[in-house]
Amino acid sequence: MMLTKPIPEQRAQPKGPRSGAHLAVKALSHTYRWTHDPVLDDISFEAEPGEIVALLGRSGCGKSTLLHMISGLSQPSSGQVVIDGNTVTESSPRWVFMFQSPSLLPWLTVAQNVAMGLKFTRRSHEIARRVPEVLDLVEMGSHADRNVQDLSGGQQQRVALARSLAPKPDMLLLDEPFSALDAFTRRSLQYEVRTIARDLGLTIIMVSHDVSEAVRRTEVTAVTRYAADNPQVREHLVELQRRLAGGDDVVVEGRDQGTVAFPEA
Repeated sequence: MMLTKPIPEQRAQPKGPRSGAHLAVKALSHTYRWTHDPVLDDISFEAEPGEIVALLGRSGCGKSTLLHMISGLSQPSSGQVVIDGNTVTESSPRWVFMFQSPSLLPWLTVAQNVAMGLKFTRRSHEIARRVPEVLDLVEMGSHADRNVQDLSGGQQQRVALARSLAPKPDMLLLDEPFSALDAFTRRSLQYEVRTIARDLGLTIIMVSHDVSEAVRRTEVTAVTRYAADNPQVREHLVELQRRLAGGDDVVVEGRDQGTVAFPEA
């Protein structure tokens, strides 16, 4: 698995008054009961408010498993997930999942779908104020009264993003939410996610199985770690070297160990 994040010197400071969560994944390992091989092996990294970290790698390498453990939905065999100094042992409304399927209610309008996640935690007047705010944030304000089944796939994911942002989470966990969309729409939404992370100070952890796609579309500027025990590792490094010439070193951990430095641009 590969972890990518912005170079610290280039990290944008949040524009808004609030900040997201500080995430620390510490020596996280996990082995399922039905296998002897670890799906996660000594994974460690940190993420700051306003920062996006991408978990990259082939299908089945443990990206979604790691995301579930960060969220508290699953517990690791060893290691810790620490958010703002507290060890994560269960899920929390402070962090929100987005999946490939937007899972919207087709009989409701755009605004009603966004409001669904607030009905049990906010007063009516707070919901009435918050829903237009987040719809404007994802450029869907003019579609508030439309039925979601009449929207395109990209528009539906914008609504799902607005619904995720509505409760003001500190962290977004994105499990390939844009992978089924066309390239243009995917690029547009990924750009908006980066902008939202910077402006609101959100911490965002996102999963992708396509290394070159993630590097190209999310404009990743550095690779902090590549933990992999598979023959594809060198192929991925060559692709990253081509995409990220001038970036930080890549550290390869596992049976195929070593450090590969990108050439100067």
